[in-house]
Amino acid sequence: MDDVVLRAIAKWPDVPAVYGWLSLDRRGNWAIKGERIGNPRIAAFIARNYACDERGRWFFQNGPQRVYVTLAYAPLIYRTQPGTSLAFVSHTGRAAARVDRAWLDEQGALLVEAELGIGVVHDHDLPDVLTRLLGPDGLPMTEEAVDRLLDEAAGANPGASTHLDTASGLAPVYTILAEEVPERFGFDREPRPAPGEPAC
Repeated sequence: MDDVVLRAIAKWPDVPAVYGWLSLDRRGNWAIKGERIGNPRIAAFIARNYACDERGRWFFQNGPQRVYVTLAYAPLIYRTQPGTSLAFVSHTGRAAARVDRAWLDEQGALLVEAELGIGVVHDHDLPDVLTRLLGPDGLPMTEEAVDRLLDEAAGANPGASTHLDTASGLAPVYTILAEEVPERFGFDREPRPAPGEPAC
C-alpha cells in the first residue's frame, strides 16, 4: 500500500468501513455506484491499495477508510502478457510469477490460480489462452475437445487430464461451477458489515 495510506491508518485507526459503493467488473474496471472510473490515476491508486481481509472480503484502503468491493466474479482479472510464452498480469498491474492451476466453469470462463490469488481471464484474451490447452496426449486441444471440456464443467466433473501450457510450466485444468468459486477460493463477492460492525 502507499505510504500515505499507511500513515493515515495509523493516525485514524477506527474509521467505519464503506460497503456497496465500489465494484469491480469482469474486465477489471472499477465503478462507483455503477459509474465506471475513467481516470487512470484514480484507478491506479485503487489498484495499489487493493487487498483482502481475514474474512475474504476484498477492499480498497482509501486513506484511513476501508471501502469494500463488490465483485462481479473474481477478485482479480488476468490479462495475458505479450510474448511467445503464456504469462499473466492482474488488473492491479502485478505480474503472476507462476500459475499453479486453472479452472474452467460451465459458462466458459477460465480462472487462473496463481501466487497473487484467484482471478478470471479477461474475455478478450480468452480465445488465445484456450489455444494453449493441452489434452491427455500433450497436444493442443481441438475446438471439439474444448467443447467437451465445457460439457464436463457443466456437469461438475472435476477431472484434470487437461493442462494449460504457461510460462511457468504446465498447470492442471479442473472444472468448477461458477456458483462454487467463492467458497472454493475463500472470498466474498458481496461484502456486508458483520453484526454490530459500524459502517458508512
